[in-house]
Formats: sequence, C-alpha cells, structure tokens
Amino acid sequence: MPYVNIKVTREGTSPGASATTPEQKKALIQGVSQLLLDVLGKPLDSTFVVIDEVDLDSWGVGGVTVSEYRDSLKRTS
Repeated sequence: MPYVNIKVTREGTSPGASATTPEQKKALIQGVSQLLLDVLGKPLDSTFVVIDEVDLDSWGVGGVTVSEYRDSLKRTS
C-alpha cells in the first residue's frame, strides 16, 4: 500500500494565486497514482496520496524563512 505525501508551498502556481487549485490537486493525485501503477504495479485503489500546502513562512533556507530569504535577494540585486 503506497502512501505518497506531496508538499507544495501555498504560493499558488500563477501570479496572484494563493493556493493550489482543486483541479491541480486532482491532477497530482491521478498522476502520482498512475505512475505507481505503471512503474511498480501498485493498484490505484490501494495508493494513498496526501497533499499538504505549506505557508510561505513555515519553511526556510539559510536559517531564515523563505520570505526573509527572498527579501534579502531582492536587496542585493
């Protein structure tokens, strides 16, 4: 029984978007499930896919939140 956890940032996928759309989530679930069927022979009805959306300030790089990191890049360019 495969369990796949997909984490995406809550930034949206296009300018102005603030989250992954239901249609995009459906496509991710279908695509990952089909990939596991094609590659590993895992049945669709026993494959679980969970999508977690992570707020921008809930992850970081270089010891700071991503927002702070990106702000620092803007100041240096």
